[in-house]
Amino acid sequence: MHTNITESLTHFTGKLIAVCSNENTPPEGAYQVNFNRLEIILEGEYDLIVDAKDGCSQLTLKQGEMVYIPSNAWSKPTWDKPCKMISVLFGKHQVGFSFVQYTTEGGFVDVQKHALSLPSSMALEHVLDALNCMSDKSRSNVMGEHLANALIQYCLELLDNPVQSKISRSEKLYRSMCIYVQENFHKDITRVSVANRFGVSSAHVSRLFNQEGSVKYADYVTYVRLDRAKFMLKKYNFKLEEIAHRCGFKDTNYFCRVFKNKTGKTPSGYRLGA
Repeated sequence: MHTNITESLTHFTGKLIAVCSNENTPPEGAYQVNFNRLEIILEGEYDLIVDAKDGCSQLTLKQGEMVYIPSNAWSKPTWDKPCKMISVLFGKHQVGFSFVQYTTEGGFVDVQKHALSLPSSMALEHVLDALNCMSDKSRSNVMGEHLANALIQYCLELLDNPVQSKISRSEKLYRSMCIYVQENFHKDITRVSVANRFGVSSAHVSRLFNQEGSVKYADYVTYVRLDRAKFMLKKYNFKLEEIAHRCGFKDTNYFCRVFKNKTGKTPSGYRLGA
């Protein structure tokens, strides 16, 4: 996996098609996480709808092109054309890589994930901040393109010289599971499904969350879902039913009970600041 990413990015100097905005309401099925993302097309074409200051924008990215999506901005791929791509997620403590190959006949034929810890120096943060200020600029924005390619070079240096941390294999696996939950909180993600995704037993999932995070797996999932629900309550004018659905709760009544139990406020009260 490490080799695939390095080989794909080594000779890649891409054209930045857009820096997305965070202005409009995400459509049903949109992908929205609190990570900055850089999506890089290696082969084929990648159609997606993104947020722009003047409304939704339909993009078609081709080989050698990329799009930058700031934290909490959304995108909605259509997945109707074959493509091979790398999605890079920039977290506070690590960089995550998703190597994706999609075909119209067989769907996702290859999805591989890899994560690397970040060094204590946060020069990367300044590059991300600069890109985040360029949402919805002209496609010919030279500075944005240089910054995006600088991110790729930073990733290559990190891949060639990974941080030698003292993090145990258990903690690395736990962190990877946390990222997976943050990416898929809107789905029915159970201990079993997470265990299957990472090739371990469901009991091991419980042990990791108890030992490394001092929290039960179910409680962590609830925390992530409520955190996203709080964001949606303040950011969008969704009905409670819609927020419950988009955050992975079984039904609205259950969502309201959990929200009140964990925060001491009803969702409506939280939205109004009561």
